[in-house]
Amino acid sequence: MSNFIAFEVNQEENVFDRGLVKKQRTPLQEGHVEIRVRYSDINYKDALASSKNGGVIRQYPMTPGIDLAGEVVSSNDERFPVGKEVLVTGYGLGVSHPGGFSQYQQVPVEWLVEIPAPLDMKTAMTYGTAGFTAALAVVALNQKNYDKDAPIYITGASGGVGSVSIALLSHLGYTNVIAISRKNSDWLLELGAAKVVNPADLIPPVVKPLARQTATAIIDSVGGDLLSALLPQLAYNGSAYLCGNAGGVKLDTTVLPFILRAIQVTGIDSVAVDQAKRQEIWHFLAQHHEILEQLKTQEILLSDLDETINALLEGKHQGRTIVKMEV
Repeated sequence: MSNFIAFEVNQEENVFDRGLVKKQRTPLQEGHVEIRVRYSDINYKDALASSKNGGVIRQYPMTPGIDLAGEVVSSNDERFPVGKEVLVTGYGLGVSHPGGFSQYQQVPVEWLVEIPAPLDMKTAMTYGTAGFTAALAVVALNQKNYDKDAPIYITGASGGVGSVSIALLSHLGYTNVIAISRKNSDWLLELGAAKVVNPADLIPPVVKPLARQTATAIIDSVGGDLLSALLPQLAYNGSAYLCGNAGGVKLDTTVLPFILRAIQVTGIDSVAVDQAKRQEIWHFLAQHHEILEQLKTQEILLSDLDETINALLEGKHQGRTIVKMEV
C-alpha cells in the first residue's frame, strides 16, 4: 500500500503539536469505503480541533477536517463503486474518526453522499458543513412563509454559515436581510444583505425581557450575549435558528418572549442529520449553485492550514476557505 500525507494533531498532557505527517494506506475495513480526498474546507470547529485544549477532540493523535470530497478508490458496496464522486460531512469525521485533512481516508459507507449535479468535488466543499448548516436553517425559516420583506437578522454574517445564509435567502427572494458583523464586510451587501450592522449597536446597556420588535427571524451562529440581546427583539410569531457558539454557550433569557410573543427557537444540528434529510439539503444547495460565484472564497493547500487556523481563532477570517489536498 502506498504512502500519503495528512495533517495531524497530537496532545500529550500539556504538549501539543500539529503538522503534516506521512501515513500508510491500509486494507479496507469492513463496512467502509476508501476515498481519494481531493478537497476539504476549514470551519471554526476545525480550528478548535487543531488547537491546544480546543475541546473538540478527545483521543489523539487525530486528523481533523469535518468535511471531505473525493472519489471512491476502494469499495465493496455496489452503491458506491470505484470512481464515484462523494462527499462526507458531520458524523464523527475529524472529531472521533480521522477526518478530511488527508489525501486518503476510509469512512463508513453509511456516511457517504453522492455529489449532486451540477456540484463537483470543489464546489461541494465551497459549501461544506457551513453551507449545509446554513441550508438547514434557511429551509426551516422558509417554511414559515414569512413576507419576503420581513427583517431577518444573520449573526456572524461574515463567517461561512452567515454568508451562505445571506446568499441563499437573497436567492429565495428575501429583501430585508440584515447582516450583523464587526468586520468591514461590505461584500455582504453584494451577497444580498440590505445592510450591515455592528453587533454593538444591537446590544443595549441593559437587556430587558422584552424589547422593541425589530426582527422577524434570526439565524444565529454566535450565541452568548448577542443572542441573549436579540431574542427579546423578535416580533410576534418570530423564530430563531441556533447553529453556533462562537460568542459563547451561555444564553441569558426569560420565558416572556416565548409566552407573550409566541417566538420559537430551533436548534440546527449538522452532525447527526439522517441520510434522507442530508440528501434533501444537498439537492437544495445544488439547486441554488449560482450563489457559489458570489461567495467570498479562497483556496489553500494542505500544507497551508496553519495561517487559516490562526485567522479563525483570532476572529480575522471571512467567507469560505477550501483546502486542496496537495502540499
